Amino acid sequence: MLKGIPPLLTPELLKLMMEMGHDDALVLADANFTAMSLAAGKPVIRLPGTGMVQVVEAITTLLPLASDVPHPAAFMVVSGQPAGYRSALQREVCQLLSTQMLPNQSTEGVERYAFYERTRAAYAVVLTGEAQPFGNFILRKGVIGENLRP
Repeated sequence: MLKGIPPLLTPELLKLMMEMGHDDALVLADANFTAMSLAAGKPVIRLPGTGMVQVVEAITTLLPLASDVPHPAAFMVVSGQPAGYRSALQREVCQLLSTQMLPNQSTEGVERYAFYERTRAAYAVVLTGEAQPFGNFILRKGVIGENLRP
């Protein structure tokens, strides 16, 4: 155990987050997500028994979101629902993520199969124990550092 690091973050997940570079994508997937086939050789970290909200809370304590894009986070749109629909879980996670974003940023809804394509291009997948279907998110890593000087 270390001070200031949520105990939910395993050594493997901490190492993975440290290895990620600017704009690399991290998929946070629900328990039903087809992580192994979509990740195809990329790291898959398992956090069984965890809910998505607690995983997002823990990860965003250390992982900065990208500040140079309008949508540093995305969620999988629920199939068969009207445009703009968000489940209670999606609303809660998006609200949580909004506290980590700049005022001009927001989360982006991504259609299911387009989400799968983004997963194939992602750096890694964190497979949670979240039981809510369509409880899948993508976070784009930002940077920590000084602003550029003119």
